[in-house]
Amino acid sequence: MPSSQREAHASPAATTAPQTSRRWAMLALGTAAQTAACAFLYGMPYLIPSLRSAEGLTLAQAGVMVACPTVGLLLALYAWGAATDRYGERWVLAAGLGVATGALGAALLVHGLVWLGVLFTVAGAAGASVSAASGRVVLGWFPPEQRGLAMGVRQTSTPLGMLVAAVAMPPIAAAHGLHGAVLFVAVLSGVMAVLTALFVVDPPRPAAKAAGAADGARTASPYRGAALWRIHGASALMVWPQFTVGAFGLVYLTDVRHWPAVAAGQLMACGQALAAACRIAAGRWSDAVGSRLKPMRWLAAAVGVLGGGLAVAGDSVAGVVLLVVLCGLSASTNGLSFTSVAERAGPRWAGRALAVQNTGQNLTASLCPPVVGALITASGFSPAFAVAAVCALVSIAVLPRR
Repeated sequence: MPSSQREAHASPAATTAPQTSRRWAMLALGTAAQTAACAFLYGMPYLIPSLRSAEGLTLAQAGVMVACPTVGLLLALYAWGAATDRYGERWVLAAGLGVATGALGAALLVHGLVWLGVLFTVAGAAGASVSAASGRVVLGWFPPEQRGLAMGVRQTSTPLGMLVAAVAMPPIAAAHGLHGAVLFVAVLSGVMAVLTALFVVDPPRPAAKAAGAADGARTASPYRGAALWRIHGASALMVWPQFTVGAFGLVYLTDVRHWPAVAAGQLMACGQALAAACRIAAGRWSDAVGSRLKPMRWLAAAVGVLGGGLAVAGDSVAGVVLLVVLCGLSASTNGLSFTSVAERAGPRWAGRALAVQNTGQNLTASLCPPVVGALITASGFSPAFAVAAVCALVSIAVLPRR
């Protein structure tokens, strides 16, 4: 990144020791809040065995229930992003997590899958606040040479949330049913609502004149060209392999490999731990090479090749190994695309641009479980993994070259 661009994006909070400590503390709080939200938003696939056995749903019907939180997220993201740009991060985080806690609590009291789906959708819409607000913390508190690493750390929240869900939700559902698992994620959300309200500090926002001409130009819409739209499109395509593996990896292990659900959840948790490590490593890589998109292309190519391998592996030990590796690599590009979007949008548009980014990704995430569930039901796992591999390879062509 050119030095002038780095200066335009640099936060005034990046120069003093107390502010250095504060920005890492804010990153930790934002990551923890996002992890709690993701445990519910993206942890629902680990309840598919319970939904199928206890509720008598087909795989496609369970996929629809799993998609409800991401549908709510999709509908509310831009509004939360605009609210973050205008009112700041702290209260957007606290309010969203508080509403999500209330919706999940209400889900414990209702009967019938329709009302449960409605409340899951409301909780997902409220949880969208965390996706919109916590990303701005990275842009506001960290200088460009640390943003890749910082956004990589923040983006570990998705695999960490799924890891928590993979470890905790299958045994909780086995012992206490669906309501026990919902209570677990409601408590997580409530605790983080309180912590964000008490301890999150909004990053400083320099005035347009003080920020200089480069930042002043960012008050205009960054969507006048095609670059941001292409990054949004490529990252949405990369969500398909991520969610194919993340949502149906456990089903593959239980149905094809005949593993117990708890053991399958533990292996998928290892995959999510690998995903968290991959996001941090990818962010650090992007800081070192001075590019977010070049590492993204290489990682997408690796996902495409390994996804093709998984499609032909079938019922084999190699398939299990590839599943775990793909669980990590398919999630590695999220932080890169988010960092690129935030830097190109600038601090005055970051909340809305990250909301658009999240909208595209979560549109894909909401479509993936029911579509892939129906494809697996009709044709098996190999075609589903092949489609995921193709999406990763197509994303390379969609990314802007510079």
